[in-house]
Amino acid sequence: MTIHVVKAVGAGGQLAREDQLAWKIAAVATRASEVVLGADVKDMVINRIIDNAAIALAAVNEIPIQVARQKVVVSRGTGHATLYGIGGEYGVAQAAFHNAAAVRFRDQDDTYLAAEYSHPDDNISPLLAVAQQCGASGADLLRGIAVAYEIHVALVGTGGSTGICLHKHKVDHMTHIAPASAAGIGAMLNLPVEQIYHAVNFAVHNSVSSRQSRKGDIGAQKEFVPGYSAEIAIEAVNNAMHGLIGPNPVYEGEDSIMRRFLNGRDDPKAEYQIELAAPGKGNFKNILMTYPKEHAFEYQGQAIIDAVLTVKLQLPQDLSKIKKIVLETSHHTHHVIGTDAKDPQKVDPNAPRGTLDHSIMFAIARALQLGRWDEEVYDIPEHEKAELRELMLKVETKFDAEWERKYHSTDPREQAMGGKLIFTFADGASPVEIIKERANAHCYGATPWHRENYIGKFDKLTRAIISPELREIFLTAAADLETLATDQLAALTPPLDRAAVLMPETTGIY
Repeated sequence: MTIHVVKAVGAGGQLAREDQLAWKIAAVATRASEVVLGADVKDMVINRIIDNAAIALAAVNEIPIQVARQKVVVSRGTGHATLYGIGGEYGVAQAAFHNAAAVRFRDQDDTYLAAEYSHPDDNISPLLAVAQQCGASGADLLRGIAVAYEIHVALVGTGGSTGICLHKHKVDHMTHIAPASAAGIGAMLNLPVEQIYHAVNFAVHNSVSSRQSRKGDIGAQKEFVPGYSAEIAIEAVNNAMHGLIGPNPVYEGEDSIMRRFLNGRDDPKAEYQIELAAPGKGNFKNILMTYPKEHAFEYQGQAIIDAVLTVKLQLPQDLSKIKKIVLETSHHTHHVIGTDAKDPQKVDPNAPRGTLDHSIMFAIARALQLGRWDEEVYDIPEHEKAELRELMLKVETKFDAEWERKYHSTDPREQAMGGKLIFTFADGASPVEIIKERANAHCYGATPWHRENYIGKFDKLTRAIISPELREIFLTAAADLETLATDQLAALTPPLDRAAVLMPETTGIY
């Protein structure tokens, strides 16, 4: 591994291509075919393909995904990409948009947190669509996904002082998804370094958006971000393959992403460090640093949900006896999804799902109320809302310096995204406390996930909509990814055969 230092050039300054981050990324992707992927990496790629299918199929009939599908079905027959839930072949960018949005909808896709936040499996949908469109094999797709994860995690940070923080500047993390996807597509198609370089330049430049989508009434923009990123990445690679030149140096230039949106805006001497695999070497193991979500909720809530379900048996059955619930935790949990967000919607049971799955108050209260976390937690009957609101209002999050230190630890075995819960009671009974550092399913959690867990999640989410026959076809294809031919990749996006695929009742442009 090598550390690449990213510094902005001065006014009118130039930077040799070989010294630019985009070129370094392209060099890693170009020589990916020389890298022998380990069995553990191949296995994890397959696990994440299974995971993507599970959560995408479960979201197929959600209204935003119906709307996304509306613009896709008009492209039927114009390309060779396939959709989760419905048969046929569609335009490559449209299919990638639909599938990526479906994967993200439930907020139950994989996660990696370091200097920035990320869902690295956002890269899988555009790569799969392009593989189908361009005649890539399963082995090509596997390599491309491994590269996309490698680059995505590197941009987010791999420990020490590495990584580029976007959220500090209120920039959405799409800015890391798109170049990772572009690099993965380039590696999958065995493109030359110059084409991948310009694809990365196009992708970064066109993927800058604000984080307002994560404030107030959180809705479809958050869910559509990976869809837009997929389209941007595909367009970026297409442009580069035609010889078009992307904006450069996209990271380091005088008016670049770094100078106008990130640390270089206020500090001309600012720099970032990115750890990249030496071209042609390494084993592309960054995917092994990422972790799955057992629960459909923002990642910072995974360990807290596990903690609540564990401690519930020590609490009174009558939840009205609980006086207060304090969560001592990191800045992100406190400020973004906790009480310091100061969003009234985050303590409103009538808020949309996209808001509730980013409210730790909801996660704690709902897990207490139901004693479980399953597919029905967001379907809240009217008669449960008063109690739920009362419980949500009893939750207070507090910033804790030690949890913040653990959150940003460079040691993956120490890094913790949980907290300490303290329950106090109206009758003066002794407080009940529980500490949970990381989710059970985390790679360093109490019960790290393996293939059977991913298959279990797939079965749990799809048994009512997918027949055993289609289930077997899909799981066999996923397990045999490395040997699949192009025309066999459609098996990775199975249709529903036990439920209808719905289209929106509203009227739009498409």
